[in-house]
Amino acid sequence: MSELNSVKNDMTMAQENAALRSRVAVLEEELAFVQEQLTWLKKQVFGRKTEQSSVILDNCTQLSLFPEEEKPQTQNIAESVTVPEHKRRKKRTHDDWMETMDFEIVEHKEDHPVCENCGSEMKEIGQEKAYDELVYTPAKFHVRRHIVYTYKCPECGEKPENDADHSEDIERCNIRRAEYPKPMIPGSFCSPELLAHIIYEKYAKAVPLHRQEKDLASKHIPLLKATMSNWVCTAAEKWCMPIVQEMHRLLLCGDVVHADETRIQVLHEEGRKATAESKMWVYCNGKMNDRSIVIFDYKPTRKGKNAQAFLKGFDGYLVRDGYSGYHVVTGVKHCGCMTHARRYFVNALPKDKSAQETSIAAEAVRYFERIYHEENLLSGMTAEKRYEQRLAKVKPLLDAFFAWLETLQVSGKSALAKAVAYALNEKPYLYTFLENGNVPIDNNRAENAIRPFAVGRKNWMHSNTANGAKASAALYSIVATAQANGLNTEQYLTELFSQPAGTILLPFTI
Repeated sequence: MSELNSVKNDMTMAQENAALRSRVAVLEEELAFVQEQLTWLKKQVFGRKTEQSSVILDNCTQLSLFPEEEKPQTQNIAESVTVPEHKRRKKRTHDDWMETMDFEIVEHKEDHPVCENCGSEMKEIGQEKAYDELVYTPAKFHVRRHIVYTYKCPECGEKPENDADHSEDIERCNIRRAEYPKPMIPGSFCSPELLAHIIYEKYAKAVPLHRQEKDLASKHIPLLKATMSNWVCTAAEKWCMPIVQEMHRLLLCGDVVHADETRIQVLHEEGRKATAESKMWVYCNGKMNDRSIVIFDYKPTRKGKNAQAFLKGFDGYLVRDGYSGYHVVTGVKHCGCMTHARRYFVNALPKDKSAQETSIAAEAVRYFERIYHEENLLSGMTAEKRYEQRLAKVKPLLDAFFAWLETLQVSGKSALAKAVAYALNEKPYLYTFLENGNVPIDNNRAENAIRPFAVGRKNWMHSNTANGAKASAALYSIVATAQANGLNTEQYLTELFSQPAGTILLPFTI
């Protein structure tokens, strides 16, 4: 009997031991997951945001463009290498760009140059430039007063005092006033130049209106934030929104559209709490176009139907990240983002630098580096040539990456598991760029376009109303498009606001 009890006790202890081991394994996995999250959060708050391989890995573990078995051997024989033809850009010097500016000449002379040897008066025989310095003149304000003149014909007489008794003289009297000008915003002292400056400061330089109010007050100009806000909303509604509508039409006529979205908080919106998170969507055309178009579109939610409504009628290539909401958009060819897929593996790199070089995440990043290396060599080619070279050079690397990825067995909630799952889920869309030489390999264009908005959000923090968010979307669209096309944005805005409201002056036509 005692032996039977002993056997039962041994079995019970073995079961408990197995259960405890299983529990420890689960806890270790959860701990590793929490540590990964903590490391990621610390990096977001305190670390560098760069994803360059030269920064994310130590010098001793730099990612090679070639796998170990394919590293080219050093040879003593010189080899002929063909590189794409290009023109070397001449480096600009200070003198080059300074010559285009106004000059102020400061002459340094002696009042009475006298020879120290004989006392004779010395004569000027030459001059030379000592140095140039760039001078900043603070902004100046002045009042532009509009005076309207009235004219009278001296031959037609004067208007009599008693109209009833001198009806014939009234008909002869001819008094005319010059055409009365209309202010751009009725009842205000706003000028095109002032409004352009206010909008440029907020939407291009991320200076919120309350800071502009303080700056103007320091110059003895009592211009309130509420007044500027009303002007900005009027400009967006009457001048900018009609232009954005035309930009939207032109965008949908193209072959490639990039899409992305970011958060925005709107305090007062019907049916939503002030703490609810809304979305600012951004759409832009491909970089292969002669003119750039960037459009911001405010929507309360991140639902895919918002993108579907905006892209209605578009049947080209849609470049986006792996957000499932984009699958609602039909009638387009979905393209994945190689940078987004790579970022997942960058975030999965081990915290321990000594373990990075041999990690799965580092090997994945190496594959992406090889793909981008080949893709960058094709940047100066035509779309047709790029299409051919992609199939010959880039596709084999992409095939090798996914063949390697599918052999991995990674499970759990780890960052590496998420990276592998994301890449495999996006696999068919990461191949789409191979179909057309004009389709980019990633969605960097949209991510770069949305970055100034994210920077500005840290300063102005929220929009007060949904209409204000829509106005901001229109103004960001105009400013971002003007900048993308290399225009002097403030000068363009001044020209736009000098035109009648509703004028379609596209930010790539002046």
